[in-house]
Amino acid sequence: MFFFSPIQAFLVVILGTTVLAMASIEQMWTEEWEVLIISLQATAPFLHIGAVAVVTMLSWIVAGQFARSEKAIFQICIILAYLAVLIALYLVPLTISSPCIMDKKDLGTKPRIIGHRGAPMLAPENTLMSFKRALENDVYGLQTDVMISYDGIPFLMHDSSLRRTTNVDSVFPFLSSEPPSMANWTDLERLNAGEWFLKDDPFWTVSSLSPSEIFEAGNQSICKLIDLLRLAKESNVTVLFKSLPLPPAHPHYKDRINITINTILASGIPQELVIWLSESDRQLVQKLAPGIQHASNVKDFKRLRERGITMLNLRYTEIIDEDIRESASDNITLNVYIVNKSWLYSVLWCAGVQSVTSDAANILHNVPFPIWVMPPDEYSLIWITSDLVSFTVIIGVFILQNYHLIRWRLGSIRTYNPEQIMLSAAVRRASRDVRIMKEKLIFSEINNSMDNAEELSLCSENRYDGFANDAISPATEAKVHSN
Repeated sequence: MFFFSPIQAFLVVILGTTVLAMASIEQMWTEEWEVLIISLQATAPFLHIGAVAVVTMLSWIVAGQFARSEKAIFQICIILAYLAVLIALYLVPLTISSPCIMDKKDLGTKPRIIGHRGAPMLAPENTLMSFKRALENDVYGLQTDVMISYDGIPFLMHDSSLRRTTNVDSVFPFLSSEPPSMANWTDLERLNAGEWFLKDDPFWTVSSLSPSEIFEAGNQSICKLIDLLRLAKESNVTVLFKSLPLPPAHPHYKDRINITINTILASGIPQELVIWLSESDRQLVQKLAPGIQHASNVKDFKRLRERGITMLNLRYTEIIDEDIRESASDNITLNVYIVNKSWLYSVLWCAGVQSVTSDAANILHNVPFPIWVMPPDEYSLIWITSDLVSFTVIIGVFILQNYHLIRWRLGSIRTYNPEQIMLSAAVRRASRDVRIMKEKLIFSEINNSMDNAEELSLCSENRYDGFANDAISPATEAKVHSN
């Protein structure tokens, strides 16, 4: 029998943990990469100009390294690498595709806003308070999910349990692990559906509420479908909802569609204000309430046309330009979810999306115009101008750096003897070479001193002889000649 040693077991645990971590990171980055691509559509033009400015400033360092390099091959590598980066950066705008690079006259109407479970940033989701807060921000519609209680009452709930959005653990612990639809309405209506919002503060917005709003939020209960429909009827807004499936053991497992449709009809809301988001049971819904509109998350426009579906409901990472064009030509509303950021809303607005589902109706409502819209000619002018200015500055920097180097080298040649110049050039060489150069310089100085001494000695002797010769008297000179 084979046994793992402690070290082998530790390595197996580390390997397993690493594999799980990498799998999790890969899944996370798959989603984040999609978001990154969309964010580049909003920021790419400005990132390009910023990158050009940064690379231009780096030219001082690059030029300095180029000027100080002693080897030609290193200088060539520096200049080629820097030029490659520059050229690529200068040509990047040819690959930038942003829907907001457009003429302002081509900008479509502002996308309509649908409150996702109401206004969950301002009130507990799927409560009457949340839907009322959404209406205060002029939403086009209200989105929710519908379940049927054990005793046949349609109510609003998204989760597969009651734990997150109610106090079921303290009131009915035996229902904590049960599907919400397995509880009677008489029990459901006793639960508090707002205290969790104040405690968890899911969007960090509780501090912005007034004391009266905090009190109201803390006393919300689960909302019935009939109450939402009556509110929507009074406000003349659209209601989008999914009818969630029931457990097979539920007494209304087979007739949930009938119960839901009868509730819609009993509310008196115009059928055209109701949009059915569920993929199942469309034919039965169309038979019971032919005026209800239908939405789908399947990108098959031929199928949408054949089934009379009037809305395509997609996540914002799933849409492409072709979807927007085709939905517009087929008179199908393209609704995108979940859009909470102003920049994302702006990009989708420029792209031509007609409506969005959002948790942040209070934020998007206050976006009067896309964050930026730039005509193509104007962007081309900015792009070309920034590139030309950058290139001019870089050329000037390289000339300035090399000019100083030339002056320094010429000044060194005039000031120092050859051995000193060689010593200066050997600053970056091995210490042994530097020591040799120093020794040569020292011997050179000694030799120069000795030569100077000999010259002085010869000059002194000559001056002495001259002085002695000049000191001979004329009489002595005549005597010498007479001899």
